[in-house]
Amino acid sequence: MQFTTATLLSLLGAAAAQKVHVVSVGSPNGTLTFSPENIKAEVGEMIQFQFRGGNHSVVQSTFDNPCSPISDHTNQTGIFSGYQLVKASEASGMIPTYTIMVKAKTPMWLYCSQGKHCQAGMVMVVNENTAANASRSLDNFKTIAKGETLNVGPPVVGGGVAGNTTTGGSTGGSGSGTDSGSGSGSGSGSGSSPTGTDGASSSITPTTPAQSAIPTAAASVVGFSSTMGLLGVVAALFML
Repeated sequence: MQFTTATLLSLLGAAAAQKVHVVSVGSPNGTLTFSPENIKAEVGEMIQFQFRGGNHSVVQSTFDNPCSPISDHTNQTGIFSGYQLVKASEASGMIPTYTIMVKAKTPMWLYCSQGKHCQAGMVMVVNENTAANASRSLDNFKTIAKGETLNVGPPVVGGGVAGNTTTGGSTGGSGSGTDSGSGSGSGSGSGSSPTGTDGASSSITPTTPAQSAIPTAAASVVGFSSTMGLLGVVAALFML
């Protein structure tokens, strides 16, 4: 696919102004969490999942079926990052990432499909709306997840863009897929095998939010230090 000059300029403008919400997936000490686990994001904003330790994934589900893909219960294909084995990237000082674009303000329910991580509470929500339905809260989502028998991952990676980041903050990636309304989609991609050490420790030393481009829950929104790196991500997401 070729871009015209006008399109490239438009994408550059989008990259420069893009708001990116960063979510840490797992942690160097093996904690089974998304951090933050409850975020608000506007349509057109991006969410970058940074895999901080172990071997995890990000999968979209429905509220009523927390530990199985949304595609098993609706006509949406959903988001699946693939399994990201952090230890494989440690030697080069890289942190795997998966970036999605928010397509709707409706709640997006997500979980990790590794082992029994979903049942253990490794779930999150984007745009929780308890004002519309008080029972559809993150706490209740966790309660339902705890009682699920199986934890299922989709067969195909899609819905976002895979890449990596370093402590310097530059980000890039590539991916393909088809959009399905709520920021989900299907497409081809790669992810590490679901086998691996769930709580593998990382040699990347955590720093304070002001020092690192790998934020904690206290710094959940950041800007990319590399506009061209973000341009690649934005371009890829627009092609989903």
